[in-house]
Parts: sequence; structure tokens; C-alpha cells
Amino acid sequence: MPLNPQPGILDIELYVGGASTLQGRRDVVKLSSNENPYGPPPAAIAAMKDAARLMHLYPSSDHAALRAALGRVNGIDPDRIICGAGSDEIISFLAYAYAGPGTEVVHTRHGFALYRIAALAAGATPVEVPEANRHVDIDAVLAAITPRTRLVFITNPGNPTTNRIAEADLVRLADGMPDHAILVLDGAYAEFADGYDGGAALAVERVNVLMMRTFSKLYGLGGLRVGWAYADRGIIDVLNRIRGPFNLGAPQLAAAEAALGDTAHTEKTLRENARLRTWLRDQLLSLGIACDESHANFVLARFASAEAAQAADAALKADGIIVRYVASYKLPEALRITVGDEAACRRVIAALRAMTGVAA
Repeated sequence: MPLNPQPGILDIELYVGGASTLQGRRDVVKLSSNENPYGPPPAAIAAMKDAARLMHLYPSSDHAALRAALGRVNGIDPDRIICGAGSDEIISFLAYAYAGPGTEVVHTRHGFALYRIAALAAGATPVEVPEANRHVDIDAVLAAITPRTRLVFITNPGNPTTNRIAEADLVRLADGMPDHAILVLDGAYAEFADGYDGGAALAVERVNVLMMRTFSKLYGLGGLRVGWAYADRGIIDVLNRIRGPFNLGAPQLAAAEAALGDTAHTEKTLRENARLRTWLRDQLLSLGIACDESHANFVLARFASAEAAQAADAALKADGIIVRYVASYKLPEALRITVGDEAACRRVIAALRAMTGVAA
């Protein structure tokens, strides 16, 4: 017999992350992965160096110190928190624990690619729901839920769309969830959306709402892979049963805990992101490039056609700037551009201005 994988595995397209190099260029500006342009918090670097001395020892298996810190910072119960190797691992935990053959996993058209991948890996059927002009359509999501639905993944703010779901609409979605399905609110960019708690209040109140968060964006720890989720203790208990006992190393745990306390770094990141995000969008609009208001640490530049977006991507690459062409997210006419530091943002606009020929 041939060695065949489980059904659904070969339907998964390999995930391709944002590029980081350009042949022949040493002055590359990488704006393709929504990384923190100011790097990791100094306190996290110091904590990781300290933890390196103990790399011969197994790390904590219950992540108690990090969960306690997350509880204090977010005003939530640490016993209802699970930590993972990025929120990616928690997405997989959810699929393996709650989905499977004969079940369905709902996600939106422009949602994170891993939702579909995790569903297929677990043997479930992914169900894609259309969005309305890059906004999550709550009525369409509710209409897609069936007796077979086990998970509903919603990214808020959206990636790559940048758009945010109104609080009343989130409540309406949570109210419409059946008892047999979990609403997963992926808040990877929640800190960049003013006044948004990432879905924490909904997860406090409801037994079938889970909030996911990450240390990869605001906290600048993308290279360490640390994520977490908050939900009813019943769900967290289930997920912990399939979590590896040492899924996070001591340096990861120490750096993440220290990052939470380095408020000077996070406040600077939020302040500069808000300022430059507004500037970048205004400049794109002045060049005739469509761009929705962003609630994340990136903008979505929309062109007249896929060909125009590809030409802009090529022009940016020619100037040593890497952004993300998001055709794989079914937005072939768009480029996702991370809000970098001021020099990077100005370089992007200068390159696009030269390409479009619009005078300053």
C-alpha cells in the first residue's frame, strides 16, 4: 500500500511567510510580516539572557508565572489562560480537540490562512464565508453555521483587511452562536485598536467564546513564538490535555513575562504606530491609492487592478522595500504594508510617488 496521508492533508497549500531578503540588495526594508519596527523590549532581551544560563533545565510545564502576569495586566483569571508556541499552536489545539471528520470550521474570506489549514489537518471541512467590502459580514457568518459547525474563527482587527468589527456586532455574533460551537476571536492586533479588549469581556461571560492573543506584534517577540488564549475553564482544560507539557522554553517564558512589564517600549510602539499609520494612509490617499482606515499595525493599499498592485510591488522591491502581495488572501489588487519607523514609511511613499508620478 502507498504511504498516503490522512484525507485533507494534500489539500493544504504550503504556507508562505513574508519575504525578508532581496537578491543584490543590502539596504532592505522588510514591511511584509507586521513585525515591531522598534524590536523587542529591552527588558525581554535582559530576561532572555538571564534565562539562557538555565537552558539545561526543563522549563515550567504549567506556565504559571506568565499566566499570572497576563492575568494581572488584563484583569482576567490566570486559571483560564493557556499558552502556546504562538497563537498558531492554539489554533491547532482547537482544531484537534473540537473539529474532525464530519464537522465544519467556519472562517471568513480574508481571514488568516491557518484556520483553513488547521481544519483540513484535523479532517474537518473548512467553510469560507464572504466578506462585505473587506468587512466581516455577521449575518453571513451566522447563516453559515450548521449542526456540524464546531469552530468559528474571526480575526479582529482583520488581517490583511485592517478593519474592525463594532462591539455591538460582536455581541450579536456571540448571541447567535449555538451551544455546540466555539467562537474564536483572534486578537493578534487587538492592542492597536483603541478601546478594544480583544474579546476578553465576551470570553468572561460566555462558555463558548475564546479569545486568542500573541506576543509577536506589539511586544516584538515574533521570533520566540509565544501566544495565549483565554476561555471558560472547561475549554482550557480540554486544550491542556493535548498541549505538550514543555511546549514553551524557559527563555520564551521569561522574555514574554518581562515584555509585559516594559510599558515604556509598548507605549512608544503604540504612539508611533498610531501617528505613522495615519500619515501613511493619508499619503496613499493623496497618491490616488485606496486605503481603509486601519486598526492594526499595517495598512492595506488597494490598486485599480491586480496588475497595478504587482507593478507597485515590483517598484517597491526595486527600491529595496518588501511588502506583502495578498493575492493568497483573495485580495489580488492589494498590498499589505507594515507601519515601519518613520524612515521606512517615508521611503515607501517616495517609491510609490516616483512610480505614480504624482508630485509632492
